[in-house]
Amino acid sequence: MADVTTTPIDSRALDEVVTFTSELIRIDTTNRGGGDCRERPAAEYVAERLADAGLEPALLERTPGRTNVVARIEGTEPSADALLVHGHLDVVPAEPDDWSVHPFSGEVRDGVVWGRGAVDMKNMDAMVLAVARAWKRAGVKPRRDIVIAYTADEEASAIDGSDFLASTHAGLFDGCTEGISESGAFTFHAGPGTALYPIAAGERGTAWLKLTAHGRAGHGSKVNRSNAVTRLAEAVSRIGGHEWPVRLVPTVRAALAELAALHKIDADVDAPDFDVDALMGKLGRAAALVEPVVRNSANPTMLDAGYKLNVIPGHATAYVDGRTVPGGEDEFRETMDRLTGPDVEWEYHHQEIALQAPVDSPTFAKLRAAIERFDPEGHVVPFCMSGGTDAKQFSRLGITGYGFSPLKLPPGFDYAAMFHGVDERVPVDALHFGVNVLDHYLRSA
Repeated sequence: MADVTTTPIDSRALDEVVTFTSELIRIDTTNRGGGDCRERPAAEYVAERLADAGLEPALLERTPGRTNVVARIEGTEPSADALLVHGHLDVVPAEPDDWSVHPFSGEVRDGVVWGRGAVDMKNMDAMVLAVARAWKRAGVKPRRDIVIAYTADEEASAIDGSDFLASTHAGLFDGCTEGISESGAFTFHAGPGTALYPIAAGERGTAWLKLTAHGRAGHGSKVNRSNAVTRLAEAVSRIGGHEWPVRLVPTVRAALAELAALHKIDADVDAPDFDVDALMGKLGRAAALVEPVVRNSANPTMLDAGYKLNVIPGHATAYVDGRTVPGGEDEFRETMDRLTGPDVEWEYHHQEIALQAPVDSPTFAKLRAAIERFDPEGHVVPFCMSGGTDAKQFSRLGITGYGFSPLKLPPGFDYAAMFHGVDERVPVDALHFGVNVLDHYLRSA
């Protein structure tokens, strides 16, 4: 077993994680959707640094310029199950005029790294690089094989990224049974003296919809009882106003039980008459960790109809961002059939499965222990992500995914607001914490 009593993380590793985060931010990998992105410069950047760590990274593309990187660190026990560590290289768009600094400057100022991707998720990409290189310098090997994957296209359909890797290059992930990636193990300040570290053990499914209403085209001054815009608007209004029933999955039940205990609230989350909304009303800030995932959801986001003010169009379209809890897919489809009604058709624009991972597993216990080693006052809790990650695609290979990109954040730092938000940034101290936690976990896994 790998020795985890000493650490190979040296001052160089702490410097490198900051440098790598900053330099990766400077490489503009904006993903505008529809294939409008080029991750190759960032892929070449990480591949070069993995090669410096003695690894043999493979650069893989489905579409020219949409590059993925995969490398394997051999462990000391070849018969052990392998672990996948993955992060995406693309980022969502950023409008420079809205920011305090240029979003692709990678500026390091007052102990903070600024720029698009600082949290989502070039920070984790940099942590993995820093750990791999520190291991090389110290001659450290993990117990189990570790497959490192840097993916393209996570911020869109993943068709050029994890979907492509899972379907076309599955052999690179041979032996991988579990994986870790973004959106977990960050400090969530639930109140004075209460620092939570939510580790993701589930994701809601993606159900992006296109709605189409058909009607009779005509002059805008005439009576028209087959108006496509009216039909669409009525369906969108019903969807937006729908109250979804509570559907608690095991990961969410575990989260609610632990949060209730931490807040000294007597709550039997398994009771038939358990009122989840009443509990969340008592959890204060911590309710934000569970509120989005106790139900399915559907939010109308886009409308498109007409081409001239005085012309009633023959059709109108809308798009809805739907999300499903694990096991909630049938309910979602049946509800959409009812809410759209007979005059509006709906179809999946993009669909992905929901995920669950066990919270009573040895892996979750080791993830918890790694956080508690470096923040003994912190409280690890499981949670289910309201959105999704590349773990969905890798799950097709039998890989159970956890959200674990550790950051120790100061009070007042709104981690959730950093995702796709203005002035995205990450403290240098948080990166240092993350490198130490990630190293410890990967050597103990």
